Amino acid sequence: MTSNANNLRIIFMGTPQLAVPVLKALVEAGHNLVGVYSQPDRQSGRGKRVQQTPVKEAALELELPVFQPASLRRDESARKELADLQPDLIVVAAYGLFLPEETFSLPRLKTLNVHPSLLPRYRGPSPVSTAILNGDDETGVTIIQLDEGMDSGPIVALLTTEIGPNEACDVLTDRLFRMGSQLLVDTILGWARADISPEPQDESKVTITSRLSREDGLIDWTDSAEFIARKIRAYHTWPGTHTTWQGKTVKIIAGKSTSSSSAEPPGTVVALDDGIGVTTGDGLLILDTLQMEGRRSATASDFVQGYKDFVGSRLGL
Repeated sequence: MTSNANNLRIIFMGTPQLAVPVLKALVEAGHNLVGVYSQPDRQSGRGKRVQQTPVKEAALELELPVFQPASLRRDESARKELADLQPDLIVVAAYGLFLPEETFSLPRLKTLNVHPSLLPRYRGPSPVSTAILNGDDETGVTIIQLDEGMDSGPIVALLTTEIGPNEACDVLTDRLFRMGSQLLVDTILGWARADISPEPQDESKVTITSRLSREDGLIDWTDSAEFIARKIRAYHTWPGTHTTWQGKTVKIIAGKSTSSSSAEPPGTVVALDDGIGVTTGDGLLILDTLQMEGRRSATASDFVQGYKDFVGSRLGL
């Protein structure tokens, strides 16, 4: 094997903004990017304008060749096109499309995937949200050799970090992928030299996360204030957390828990010395930022000024 990782022909696969730092780290490290794969462009917004993926935009700015097959599994010509690039290594970071065995096993150094959790904990599509929701003190990023399973390949490298007490999912996810980009760069040379031996995951410690839907964000006010506060951070920005009031949806964008109590039933909005709170099954949730359906987000104090009957009402009915 070559002793110079910069001689490697690398294909990068990613789609959202989260993957852009990984792509840029590879380029800044001097690697030879022979192709960048991203999901097809899609229409978005009221005008149905075609929107390029963030990874495609970054790749074009870096003057890298971009490929956007709808499916490598179903498109034989796309697989051949990829094979013709003769990659030594494929790197995947939030690509979002299934890779057939024919593709991920093609390079002589196989395929490495950047996953934002401490595998085998939290395989699947929502690892960061799940870590926050469960109240974990730490998480991390794992680089695995891709196999046919879901995030089940052997571990090549792993890096741990603490979860900040007020860190929301979007912020933590971005931080993890930036950590992963540096970890990847630090790992590739040893991987190319066969100095790193991948370690099989401990199947007895596997946990699986599920794809989140908007319904997951509905707040149950009989839960504890601490759990609801974690839920708000875990589901920011998708799927968000929400409740109902007077037949309309109200998004709870930011809030924090307190051990203070109230005799009012769960879901009751109460005035506090330092703001607005909602009673829960255990403790009070202090509201920081809300958004009424069809309106812009507002601080709790401004929200109450616009909706005088909010305090004293019950949410979720």
